[in-house]
Amino acid sequence: MISITEKTLQDLEFKTVLETIASRCNTDIGEEKALAITPFKNKEELLINLKQTSEYLSSFSNNNAIPNHGFENINYELKFLAIEDSFLEVGSFKKIANLSETAITLIQFLKKFEDYYPNLYQKASQIDIVKLIIQRIDEVVDKFGIIKDNASPDLIDIRRNINLVRGKINQSFGMALSQYNSLGYLDDIKETVVENRRVLAVLAMYRRKVKGSILGSSKTGSIAYIEPEAAQRYSRELNNLEYEEREEIMRILKRLTNEIRPFTETIAAYQDFLSDIDVIAAKAKYANKINGILPNIIEEKRMFFREAYHPILYLNNKEKKAITYPQTIELHNESRIIVISGPNAGGKTISLKTVGLLQLMLQSGILIPVHERSETFLFDRILTDIGDNQSIENHLSTYSYRLKNMNYFLKKCNAKTLFLIDEFGTGSDPELGGALAETFLEEFYAREAFGIITTHYSNLKILANELPFATNANMMFDEKSLEPMYKLILGQAGSSFTFEVAQKNGIPYGLINRAKKKIEGGKVRFDKTIATLQKERSKLEKTSLTLKEEEAKAREESKKMETINAKIQDKLERYQELYDANQRLIYIGQKIDDISDSYFNNKDKKTLIGEFLKMVEIENSKRRKLSAKEKKVKEVIQKKVEEEVKVKVEEIRTVKKEKKIKAKIEEENKPKVILKVGDRVRMKDGKAIGTIDAIEKSKATVNYGIFTSKVSLEQLEYVQPV
Repeated sequence: MISITEKTLQDLEFKTVLETIASRCNTDIGEEKALAITPFKNKEELLINLKQTSEYLSSFSNNNAIPNHGFENINYELKFLAIEDSFLEVGSFKKIANLSETAITLIQFLKKFEDYYPNLYQKASQIDIVKLIIQRIDEVVDKFGIIKDNASPDLIDIRRNINLVRGKINQSFGMALSQYNSLGYLDDIKETVVENRRVLAVLAMYRRKVKGSILGSSKTGSIAYIEPEAAQRYSRELNNLEYEEREEIMRILKRLTNEIRPFTETIAAYQDFLSDIDVIAAKAKYANKINGILPNIIEEKRMFFREAYHPILYLNNKEKKAITYPQTIELHNESRIIVISGPNAGGKTISLKTVGLLQLMLQSGILIPVHERSETFLFDRILTDIGDNQSIENHLSTYSYRLKNMNYFLKKCNAKTLFLIDEFGTGSDPELGGALAETFLEEFYAREAFGIITTHYSNLKILANELPFATNANMMFDEKSLEPMYKLILGQAGSSFTFEVAQKNGIPYGLINRAKKKIEGGKVRFDKTIATLQKERSKLEKTSLTLKEEEAKAREESKKMETINAKIQDKLERYQELYDANQRLIYIGQKIDDISDSYFNNKDKKTLIGEFLKMVEIENSKRRKLSAKEKKVKEVIQKKVEEEVKVKVEEIRTVKKEKKIKAKIEEENKPKVILKVGDRVRMKDGKAIGTIDAIEKSKATVNYGIFTSKVSLEQLEYVQPV
């Protein structure tokens, strides 16, 4: 049974990772689920979830992109469906229909591409496909969210009568408008609408001469708004019909609600399924951002994270355009515990947190940024003691709190535990605290637990060197500048460089010597030996880097052609994308032109709106929702490609123009042939060849066989006989 405490989640900043994932969800339910992610307790469920995220991640790079799975929250509708005799409004049915259609489309897609997405399909196959929900709603509600006329026989009659009465109102109103306008009783605006009824705008001085009801007046009182008497009678009839319409719509909605109510569980399952996919998609987007993968999960007790990045640090540095240094860490049965030592600010804590956070993420179904050859097994517990955990509430000092934490470690620690302790043993007398820390470490070692600790204590470094299945490690430092190199080296303890760092920071040499005399000579010699070894290793590291650089230079020439080829290929692909996008816009333009032409001929607005909406829906189904940042990046790339194409086109045009000018100059410099009767000629900008029949002054009669034409001699050019 996997068990991770809330403290571990806090120490490793797991919530920050979840917030980043939640921000990539498309729905509010998806966000809630993402923020509630915790480590899986069941290994089988974890592996399935990881594979689902990995499959979704692969959809970003293959040709079978997973369709849209966004939806509107229907929790409110589900609550109403659970209440007997309640009924839903028209908008609610439209939301349910859209959600059902989205879920069914996605399920059918995953079935079709089961070979690509086997684990996602396995999840989808557990959901029933009930097309009857969509059919029932479509019979009653149209695509604009309005109750259809044929939703019931009574509604057809009522709406037919409403249209007839409205026609009569318009007719009678039009007659009254013409009559009173001709008499000069109306203001310039002639008519307006008050309380959803058409009224005449009558000048106040004539209001008694117009038959009808006054429904209001202008702010100045100069205009009276009167509903004509002739239209009034029909308005009352219209009100009655509209009341009947509302009653009939309510009856239809109650009937439809009762038809849909038996499928409440299925509708809830659709929402649950789509929100789960939303979380999986968000995790895949996050993995894409941090270069996350699914490493090999093994049964053997071995953790090998190669080129592992701390995801939070990686994203923060990416925004700042700073370098993030990866670490390679390995734990196995013959090297279960690593003791990392060295100066502060060298990256010890980050290395510790990287291991813990990546293992925690993996056991929570989140892909991690490591090399593809990395592998690990699943721990039952991850125990952490990181940072200053002084407890004000419990009146505990840092050391007391840490001792309490160590007591918890001793109760829970076993062969399937990963423990991570930062600055092990600090907070008390160095000698006594170090001795107690050494005892704890021996106990963890005896229980065959896996762990990483950071420390400055020499006795812990010595212990790690003595225990067969423990090892020392240090963070590399430049021996001259004492600047951190952010690289973890296994197999050797690190010096704290206490006196060296003090000297670098301007502490007088005399004071440093006095300090050295106050401590045991053996400890100084031990630290000095470690520092010397570390300097030697640093030199070797630099030599190794120099050799690698030389090797890289030797290979560079052979890679140049590959790089050029890749760049050309990349440009071609981007130009192709631009071409495809432009072709799509041309197609949309042609489609709009066809729809416009059809409307021009038949004046059918309903068909026009339907066709236009259909076209928009088809185009939107091909779109992928982008975040503001992704959209900005895409626009920058597109603008860059367009500018490149523009430059290339301009270059081609310039070359063509130069050739044309050159040809023109050559043509002008050619010795002019004096044309005479019988010569074969053609127009300078034409292709047809004819024969000169006659020449009169500056014009020639050219015979083209079927017809003749009079042309200026300057427009003709001589054609050599065949």
